[in-house]
Amino acid sequence: MSDFSAVFTKTSAFSLAGVVLLGTVAYLASKALLPKGTRWQDKYVFVWLAFDALIHFIFEGSFLWHSVLGREVNTGTGMFAEMWREYAKADFRWGVSDPTVVSLELLTVLGAGPLCCFILYQLVRSDPARHYWIVVLSTAEIYGGWMTFCPEWLTGSPNLSTSNVLHLWVYLFLMNFLWVIIPLFLMVDSYTHIAGTLRSVQGSAKAKKGQ
Repeated sequence: MSDFSAVFTKTSAFSLAGVVLLGTVAYLASKALLPKGTRWQDKYVFVWLAFDALIHFIFEGSFLWHSVLGREVNTGTGMFAEMWREYAKADFRWGVSDPTVVSLELLTVLGAGPLCCFILYQLVRSDPARHYWIVVLSTAEIYGGWMTFCPEWLTGSPNLSTSNVLHLWVYLFLMNFLWVIIPLFLMVDSYTHIAGTLRSVQGSAKAKKGQ
């Protein structure tokens, strides 16, 4: 634990507390907006998508603000610049406005964020069409993670710091693995709904033909 205590700073604590705060806001939003009788799976989906949207707009949006409209994170000022400098200790590319990372974040903030909100609206209205958009969103999230890390793995991870517990297991693993495992769950759940509905329609059509 000595390596963890040596690198865990006030900025680390405030950053992780911010993540917890956004998760709490997402949970409270689900309690306030979802209709009674919503199945438990959809409640969890709502919480995740609300959390996902908040992360994209607030945290990643601040990264784009510094990287595209202002100065890169390493020379920026303010609370969010400090937060991203903290993360950049684990992945150096986030501090210098790496073109690949910025390109992916443009799609994430301007594409995935609004799509999360649209799916949340469909969830509140109990619109089954959300399952198609969940598959689209989840595919994009997983692809974004792949394109963030695969180039590093292929080149020996020169920009990643894996020398301590905080950088490796909290920043690099946990804060990115969530955007792989949860979208995979959502894709499987939505596939079950889409495939089940289509098979039911197909079975009804065949039954009518056989009459």
